[in-house]
Amino acid sequence: MLFFVFYGGIVFGNLLIVIIVVSDSHLHSPMYFLLANLSLIDLSLSSVTAPKMITDFFSQCKVISFKGCLVQIFLLHFFGGSELVILLAMGFDRYIAICKPLHYTTIMCGNACAGIMAVAWGIGFLHSVSQLAFAVHLPFCGPNEVDSFYCDLPRVIKLACTDTYRLDIMVIANSGVLTVCSFVLLIISYTIILMTIQCRPSDKSSKALSTLTAHITVVLLFFGPCVFIYAWPFLIKSLDKFLAVFYSVITPLLNPIIYTLRNKDMKSAIR
Repeated sequence: MLFFVFYGGIVFGNLLIVIIVVSDSHLHSPMYFLLANLSLIDLSLSSVTAPKMITDFFSQCKVISFKGCLVQIFLLHFFGGSELVILLAMGFDRYIAICKPLHYTTIMCGNACAGIMAVAWGIGFLHSVSQLAFAVHLPFCGPNEVDSFYCDLPRVIKLACTDTYRLDIMVIANSGVLTVCSFVLLIISYTIILMTIQCRPSDKSSKALSTLTAHITVVLLFFGPCVFIYAWPFLIKSLDKFLAVFYSVITPLLNPIIYTLRNKDMKSAIR
């Protein structure tokens, strides 16, 4: 019942952000366009895993078909890869707005925003297909229990009847390196932005700092579990399950709260 309430909050909070951004003309800007797409992806990412998990809590027989497991892997990495690009784009958007404000309207135009979304969905699709290609042709002949509440490639690989060392390296090289490199790029960009804000008068930098704090918090919530799940080879099982819940349930629930409570324009639009 607790996770059912959490999922209800995810659906309500993220849909609320999407509806408000679409309906309020004051929020028709690149930053809020990206925020609405982030909320839509958060909702989709959580919907891949949370409803099945909640159903399994009420069921004695917790079963998923092999095809259903592969669909979960595909959608999980599709939306996860897309969200990664959106977060990078939001960091770039804040960099241009704060460090090069005179060029903002030229760089972050409507075509640029549409191009960013096309790239996000495209990279998400390519990343997901490359991940799924590892799992489709694996020989499964032994245990058939995934030690988690949803299917993900690192867990499914462990069920294969073959030496999976090279496949584990492939997962780290694909998802792990992509996640770590993106996280490092975002940290560098936000560091440059913070240094720029410090050089400005306090009255002009307070709003930018408030928005930036929300962005950094969301980045840490998203990338923290991802780095440990896909790039850290010495993960403890209990921690693995906690991070899986955090990544798929807690983060999509907290993101709308962070953006609405830390953003004056969003609070005004909600009123």
